[in-house]
Amino acid sequence: MLTMLSPTKNRLLAELERAEYHRLSPYLELIALERGDVLYQVDGKMDYAYFPVTATMSIDYLLENGGTSEINRVGNEGMLGVPLFMGGDRSAGRAVVQTSGYAYRLSAARLMAEFYHKGPLLRLLLRYAQARLMQVSQLAACNSHHSTRQRLCRYLLQMLDRSSSNELAATQEEIGGIIGVRREGVTDAARWLQERGIIRWRRGHVTVLSRSGLHAHVCECYDVVCHATALLLPDLTASSAHLPGIWRASGALPPYQFKDERRHAHGGEHAAAPHSGQAELAFV
Repeated sequence: MLTMLSPTKNRLLAELERAEYHRLSPYLELIALERGDVLYQVDGKMDYAYFPVTATMSIDYLLENGGTSEINRVGNEGMLGVPLFMGGDRSAGRAVVQTSGYAYRLSAARLMAEFYHKGPLLRLLLRYAQARLMQVSQLAACNSHHSTRQRLCRYLLQMLDRSSSNELAATQEEIGGIIGVRREGVTDAARWLQERGIIRWRRGHVTVLSRSGLHAHVCECYDVVCHATALLLPDLTASSAHLPGIWRASGALPPYQFKDERRHAHGGEHAAAPHSGQAELAFV
């Protein structure tokens, strides 16, 4: 029933070598997360590392005036808790769940015990940390040099990439803060994309009608990040895609069903319907 919530649905966990995966899998705990849940507080102790499966999380910097600025966002391509293996055990920012869903958590002590084996996991996590640094650097350059339309396209594409669901939620203020523009700028850019049939924006909802259309108007930063990440974290291999494992679920978790998937009438299995290429982004 929880097959589609297997740890290997997280890209980093799926890239573990078989021996490491079997050592870690009994300690992976599946948890349900709701939008708004705070996983780390500023300067708070990080007791767990989180590996999203269907949830997405942001790392926010808190300003003295009470405002926040998103530094990075993590989905099923990565993990939350990089400072743990970079020499720290406290969070420099606040980590908040942005998309409700599921994630696996692993105790910081268990993660570091495996890290200090100095095996493939060490090299994998360091490559992931390098990819994260590159993403943050590219984001800073993008927000300084590219148009609001280009930045909005980049944001929408990256949000679709990081989510296992085709439904996304964000406020215009949040998007404006991430791409470095005022709310009005987000409104104008979204209207421009709608007029060209790339998105449909009506009554607080945006439907992405053409991913290729977004890609045609995005700046080079999206491809730069994708290419560099692919070099550091190659796509899943056939050997790692079906690693068996044992994991624990926190509480009673319902089977997660994607929007475009259907349940068979017999056997309770899931069959994936062809992907429609559409996604909804709720502006609330």
